[in-house]
Amino acid sequence: MAKPLAGIRVLDMGTFITGPQAGSLLADLGAEVIKVEMPGVGDPFRAFKGGLYSPHYQTYNRNKKSVELNTKQAEDLAALDELVKGADVFIQNFRPGVAERLGVDAARLQAINPRLVYVLITGFGSDGPHRDRPAFDTVAQASSGFLRLLVNPEHPRVVGPALADALTGFYAAHGVVAALYEREKTGKGRVVETSMFEAMCHFNLDDFTHLLSVDEVMQPYSRPHVSQSYVFECADGGWIALHMSSPPKFWENLAEAVGDPAMLQRPEFADRNARITNYENVIGFLAPIFKSRSREYWAERLATLEVPHSPVFNSQEVVDGELARHHGMVLETEGPHGTFRTIRSPLRFDGEKQEDIVAPPVLGQHNAEILGRSRTSSE
Repeated sequence: MAKPLAGIRVLDMGTFITGPQAGSLLADLGAEVIKVEMPGVGDPFRAFKGGLYSPHYQTYNRNKKSVELNTKQAEDLAALDELVKGADVFIQNFRPGVAERLGVDAARLQAINPRLVYVLITGFGSDGPHRDRPAFDTVAQASSGFLRLLVNPEHPRVVGPALADALTGFYAAHGVVAALYEREKTGKGRVVETSMFEAMCHFNLDDFTHLLSVDEVMQPYSRPHVSQSYVFECADGGWIALHMSSPPKFWENLAEAVGDPAMLQRPEFADRNARITNYENVIGFLAPIFKSRSREYWAERLATLEVPHSPVFNSQEVVDGELARHHGMVLETEGPHGTFRTIRSPLRFDGEKQEDIVAPPVLGQHNAEILGRSRTSSE
């Protein structure tokens, strides 16, 4: 695969998700990403399932190298400074004040290397009323107004993956690429800063646009109603999802698919506005029909009639499916703990997709290569 960031060296001192995610995205684009970790323990995400190589850690740390440095010790801080001199990017997602205590704040590192792009990720910002509050994924989703759009009001539970963590890392990497481009013209680095709160507010832009444009506060079912999105259970217990949008042909084809063309004469199906207003009645009519046949039957039937749909797959079904196989989504390589399998980068350059991958490093795996010293851990 093309590696547009080849030659860029990144020092990733991030932990858990936001910082490592930013580093992972840059690594996927060809940057050399060196994960700087605390000797003996490393990124706390390593130990989430015992040992120091949890799947949580693996998710955000492929294509990286690992070195062990404790910058509270003068020798290790000096070693980091040497790395900073030749680095292009430094990433950290500490709570405010921690970087200063570790000697890795932006002012100090950019004094060593003015070309350094310094990435600062926080929960609620490096200043402001919530500056010192701890922030994790669910907290950021809730504080930005996003979580309420996912929670079923009748059965409130936190659902889904760590969106705020992952998306904040995306925004940070987005900022890095822009700063690197600008540096080609100015010769100077930047401090690229974002917070989980700010990132999720921006990601939740549709919600805020409705508020600021037409004074509408969106609710969990607002978008599904307007987009005409549905999930139905099938006879075998599987689910199938439909996104019917607005073109009448989708509904005409759906009526044929369920064997009831006359359904479009019912008041709740009269037009788009009627379907939005009577969303629950539409579900009430269609749900028993979908329950009468298997998911496979409906998938074939809807595909034949070009109704926008997909079975609601689990991860195993996705990687075993024809689409993932065709696009080569699963990459495999030998790693320090056996075969490492992962999902490739979705980006293609001139039609070329990612076809190789490097397994996440064990703690201190590259100490000798980069620092000229041995590892502190035997794992």
